Amino acid sequence: MTTVDDELLTVPEVMARLKLGRWKVYDLIRSRRLASITIDRARRVPAEAVRAFIAEQMELAA
Repeated sequence: MTTVDDELLTVPEVMARLKLGRWKVYDLIRSRRLASITIDRARRVPAEAVRAFIAEQMELAA
């Protein structure tokens, strides 16, 4: 079962999943290659956006 905690990831969680640094994750968000939302001052990335980003990168690499 999926919970809300699993659906929205923090930037450090995205960094760990993609094995990228903070600057690169924010660069992907700024360039709109990685979707995100802001709740008050907190940036959250939907887990599905991370999966879609990985799938897109796999397609480009093929």
